[in-house]
Amino acid sequence: QVQVVESGGGLVQPGGSLRLSCAASGRFFSNYHVGWYRQAPGKQRELVARITYNGRTNYGDDVKGRFTISRDIRKNTVALQMNSLKPEDTALYVCNVVWYNDPNRSSWGQGTQVTVSS
Repeated sequence: QVQVVESGGGLVQPGGSLRLSCAASGRFFSNYHVGWYRQAPGKQRELVARITYNGRTNYGDDVKGRFTISRDIRKNTVALQMNSLKPEDTALYVCNVVWYNDPNRSSWGQGTQVTVSS
């Protein structure tokens, strides 16, 4: 079972930037799809960004052009660079990893809080 740990959250002013990191234990991290999701109080969890095992990316409509997901295979990490942050980006950001050909082989992290406020 892959252990997933997020880091990099915090408090930032509107218009600022944060870089989140998702680290995974174990081998063959490059064979996992990795997704960042977020959940704000009273709202459903939503996809923020996702990168497949072979590098294809997709983004939620609300973050396109502002957020960038990337993978560092040597470090077994996936980063989410968040720019031009808005108060509505405030949420718990959670990382999910899924084996590339088995959706039942999945792990979630505990999340890292992002708060955008002046």
